[in-house]
Amino acid sequence: MVTAADKVDLLVVGSGAAGSVFAAEASAAGKRVLLLEAGPARTPDDLVSSQLWARRQKWGGAHVEEEGNHRVGHNFNAGWGTGGSTMHHYGVWPRLHENDFRTSTEFGQGMDWPFQYAELRPFYDRIQGAVGLSGDATEERWRPPGEAYPMPPVPVFGQGRLLAAGFARLGLHTAPLPLAINSVPYRGRPACLYDGWCDAGCPIGALGNAQTVFLNSALASGATVQNDSTVTRLLTRRDGRRIEGVEYRTGDGELHRQYADVVVLAAFTVQNARLLLASANDRHPQGLANSSGLVGRYLMTHPTVSLYGMFDEETQPGFGPTGGQLLNQDGYDNKLAVKDAYGSFQWIIANAVKPNGLLGIANNRADIYGAQLRPFLQRAVNHLGVMTLVAEDVPLPENRVELSSKRDAFGVPLARAVHNLDKAGAALVAHALEQGAAVLTAAGAREQWRGPQAGMHILGGTVMGSDPATSVTNSYGQSHDIENLFIAGPGLFPGSGAVNPTFTIHALALRAVEQLLRDWPSHGTQ
Repeated sequence: MVTAADKVDLLVVGSGAAGSVFAAEASAAGKRVLLLEAGPARTPDDLVSSQLWARRQKWGGAHVEEEGNHRVGHNFNAGWGTGGSTMHHYGVWPRLHENDFRTSTEFGQGMDWPFQYAELRPFYDRIQGAVGLSGDATEERWRPPGEAYPMPPVPVFGQGRLLAAGFARLGLHTAPLPLAINSVPYRGRPACLYDGWCDAGCPIGALGNAQTVFLNSALASGATVQNDSTVTRLLTRRDGRRIEGVEYRTGDGELHRQYADVVVLAAFTVQNARLLLASANDRHPQGLANSSGLVGRYLMTHPTVSLYGMFDEETQPGFGPTGGQLLNQDGYDNKLAVKDAYGSFQWIIANAVKPNGLLGIANNRADIYGAQLRPFLQRAVNHLGVMTLVAEDVPLPENRVELSSKRDAFGVPLARAVHNLDKAGAALVAHALEQGAAVLTAAGAREQWRGPQAGMHILGGTVMGSDPATSVTNSYGQSHDIENLFIAGPGLFPGSGAVNPTFTIHALALRAVEQLLRDWPSHGTQ
């Protein structure tokens, strides 16, 4: 049996960074908005400061098959439940740089964005005011133009001071890390406690995530979030030109249909591509929004490695934001500076780290166990310093999301994510790690080691552009093929840059939903 609810104006698939912005703005404009969220319902009162709890907020849906020499790490990067991956993100919010938008023109690499930084700047400024960012725009000598942050930077603890001194001894610079974390009370939300539990969701609400900001606004304006509702198929009209709505399964397995004037697909990078491909029909045999054949193509992830050092001085590594305290982008703007390499990179400095857990102290030294583990931990919890590399990834068409021959519990093909890091990207990482090791030595580390190389963030797969032959959507995320279907989130990015993407996701969503509302008569009931 298939049940169908009343039609809504705007149906949003996913309740994370992008979906929450669409819902907040559209409901404030008087639209009837429904968000379908596959994961469970959670409120700030449910959040618990523990690594076991933090793992519950990672992906809990259908398995994603992964292949390649540098996998995207879907289970680590995706979220599960109200607020999506914003509920375990660290609130690190730098802006993309101006040359990130024109890498093909300036460097002969990747793809240009369909607009320049100046187009997105006012949306960055407005989002940082709505969410609240802490930092020091003057000290960020690399930062592109924009308004000053509304809050002062977070404090710097022992490991941050030691690592900053190491950068300075090499003639490199540091600045306060821009964070969507309250350093002072802001808009009714308290200041951070600096206890290092950001990835557990921040029970006090000092971290700017979907639940504390835009979902709150959406709910206050009448939007509805429906949890345990896994979208399995997008439905188009018989002529294939417009989307009608979606099919979804509830926790009991029952199949439902939800109709809408406009559908926004904001289910994160891999799942967005999977749903478009799995919704193929007679009019769209390659999948929806896929006349270009590019749905799933240009999958990207930021190569990341954490470097650790043991110091004589006390470092207080358990305190401060999980995302870090300081930033270095001295190597960012010249993407061709390193021979045989390409791309930008940044250092996020002095991450708060706990003894246990997925990114904890014990797990980054798998070679230490048994009787040796206890004395190592006793030293590390007081004397460890850590800094994390974030490097650029080039969009390559062979890096992709495609459908597997295997299916999930609802009969939908699983996603298969294939990602390899090219030689230029590997050379960039190698250069950056040499620099990082030199910084730790200059900072006085008595011992140092590296964590594993992994994928941080997932981008691409539904890239935006001006030409329907070379992109999936226009610059607002509107499908070139289906006029009332919008795609939102980091899957739109035609290039990765080397900064954490959540700030840009919010800015893109705000720009897109405002355009959608301006053009609403052309998207509404027809």
